[in-house]
Amino acid sequence: MNLLNSKNSQYLLMLISAFLLSGNAISQNYPTKPIRLVVPFPPGGPTDIVARPLSLLLEERLKDQIVIENKGGAGGSIGADLVAKAAPDGYTLLMGTVGTNAINGSLYKQLPYDMTKDFTPIALVASAPVVIAMNSNDRIKTLAELIADARAKPDSIAFGTAGNGTPGHLTGALFESVAQVKFKHIPYKGSAPAVTDLIGGQIPLVFDPIQSVLPHIISGKLRALAVTSKTRSPLLPNVPTVAELGYPQFESTAWWALFAPAKLPEAITKKLRATTESVAQSPAFKERLGNLGVQPNTDFKESLANFQMSEIAKWARVVRDSGATID
Repeated sequence: MNLLNSKNSQYLLMLISAFLLSGNAISQNYPTKPIRLVVPFPPGGPTDIVARPLSLLLEERLKDQIVIENKGGAGGSIGADLVAKAAPDGYTLLMGTVGTNAINGSLYKQLPYDMTKDFTPIALVASAPVVIAMNSNDRIKTLAELIADARAKPDSIAFGTAGNGTPGHLTGALFESVAQVKFKHIPYKGSAPAVTDLIGGQIPLVFDPIQSVLPHIISGKLRALAVTSKTRSPLLPNVPTVAELGYPQFESTAWWALFAPAKLPEAITKKLRATTESVAQSPAFKERLGNLGVQPNTDFKESLANFQMSEIAKWARVVRDSGATID
């Protein structure tokens, strides 16, 4: 009997060793072909702007090509759903956002994916404030003037965003609730077309992450009324925060994180996480984002999974309290 148990134990140890070795082999060999990074918004928008330098630096470390696929629409849900339903082999990744992976579940009654169950969280990459911006030719010059106009004529001022459920949309909805105003929301399929229409005069206002509007603010085409972070942006030092202008508890930031489909093998998850964290902490990534107003994440003490859960709870309250709905 003891001999039988001994043989069984040896066989079990051999199986465990083989399993561990196979996991290490998967990690060491991965990747062996190009990786698809799905950006759930059109080219030129905030998410695309973060994804491109990230992909280039990941390529250098992973020693294989990363192909960006822009798949915009439905507040990023179309692209996110594509990744959620992809094979969990490490060759399809999502440049997730606060919208796709923290907000949309509260806004969409029939979201085609589950924000947590359908993804493997890899790492938080970067964050940025939202900017309240207008065309420079508009007669409104300050946030106070915008609020006064909106209160006098509810629903008359349209604000464009990258789409339903995006940081701009929810920041706008939160601002409506806090400032007791009512705008008309115009969702686009990404930031780039919204900003184009703002510059062209088709809409008077946008709520959008800083990197998509900053070049046009610097060039003088757009006027920034306020930023939504706790402190002023170093790149817009003369633009006040919403908190400074009479709403001390107001804060909203956009963030970007890397996700893979659920059930990604642990060995690949660990390799992707370590590589992504290395990129986010690198001087090269900071340099490429530095002039965009985006802050790379350098603190990985909290897991992306835990951070995501806290963000889901936060934005669920915003959706409930503001009464935001999908148009």
